[in-house]
Amino acid sequence: MQLVFATNNQNKVKEVQALVPAHIKLLNLKDINCTEEIPETTGTIEGNAKQKADYIKTHYGYDCFADDTGLEVDALNGAPGVDTAYYAGPERNANANMTKLLKALEDKPSRTAQFKTVIALHLNGDYYEFTGICRGEITTAQQGSDGFGYDPIFKAEGHENTFAQISLEDKNKIGHRGKAVQKLIAFLNNPS
Repeated sequence: MQLVFATNNQNKVKEVQALVPAHIKLLNLKDINCTEEIPETTGTIEGNAKQKADYIKTHYGYDCFADDTGLEVDALNGAPGVDTAYYAGPERNANANMTKLLKALEDKPSRTAQFKTVIALHLNGDYYEFTGICRGEITTAQQGSDGFGYDPIFKAEGHENTFAQISLEDKNKIGHRGKAVQKLIAFLNNPS
């Protein structure tokens, strides 16, 4: 089986590739010569995932999947949510995003949050969705140097270390994207 993962984020590709079984050949956007920026304009995590998958299916014809992920902070009414990557501006700068979030939480007693990933799959003419959620909390300062995005300030529920302090293997077991990808793989292994 061959599937396109509709992302230019090589960190996401690395996480997903570590989970995908050998019988699934994962292609990225470079492999199909997709160099344009794929729109993400629906205003929801689910809608953006579907929009990206639809774009690849419509313009390139490949069976594919796309994901969209948001960090939803309870004390901020779910923000940054669908704007997670652009929270501090259009540059998508992870350090600026984390700095803005930590500043927004300075006077908040609750730091609970969740990461939510939605995977949209186009396969053999049908459409499917898979969701992964990881509850946790935002730390008061960055900790760790691995991972990407908000990983240095997010601790999963029941864990002492941030995503940036644990291995990719451990992050994939407990994290939002890993949970969504596991559902995707279970479906691909038994699509009935």
